[in-house]
Amino acid sequence: MMSTGGLITRTAALLPGAETPPVTTPRTPAQEAAERELSKPMYHENDPSLVDRALRAFFDWLDDLFGAASGATPGGAVGLVAILLLVVLAVAALWWRLGSPSRTAASAGTLFADGVRSAADHRTAAEAHAAAGRWTEAVQERMRAVVRSLEERTLLDPRPGRTADEAAAEAAVSLPDHAAGLRAAARTFDDVTYGGRAADADAYARLRTLDLTLDRAKPLLTGPTA
Repeated sequence: MMSTGGLITRTAALLPGAETPPVTTPRTPAQEAAERELSKPMYHENDPSLVDRALRAFFDWLDDLFGAASGATPGGAVGLVAILLLVVLAVAALWWRLGSPSRTAASAGTLFADGVRSAADHRTAAEAHAAAGRWTEAVQERMRAVVRSLEERTLLDPRPGRTADEAAAEAAVSLPDHAAGLRAAARTFDDVTYGGRAADADAYARLRTLDLTLDRAKPLLTGPTA
């Protein structure tokens, strides 16, 4: 007579979807000895390292990802390559337009980013940039020429680290009739240097005119009257 436990086991095995329990065979001493032998490091010297396995898994995942993307992209692999090329071109255009982030951060806010040069040197550099159509550089050099000229005339004290806005505010004390022009020039310098805006020929012409005008202007040495 079959026991109740055996009947339940046989009935469960006949049910749909029932899994047959795995058949395990006891390992022999010879098998255990072989496994111990093969586990020794000398047999695994040429196995891929953990880094190699991780890299292989990453590239396999990347290959699967691009395969799935090319299947979902119009045009297949060619369409995916075109999209990637557009992304690369967009990044390159932004980098060219905005410049290196580290370079911008290092010189942000300061008017003079390099060594001391005369106003004449800055004017020469500005004209060279303007002749080549490099309006942003031309505007920057012309603003530096304006400030350096005021320093050479002792209307401003030479001070490293001065910003364009500070120079405009300080120069307006002795040149009150040109305060608006100085503020506008400083704003233009900041916009093209730190704001990511492109300069043009008109912006340079305004700065050039201001430079020549200030060079002939007579300062109010006693300061503004109350």
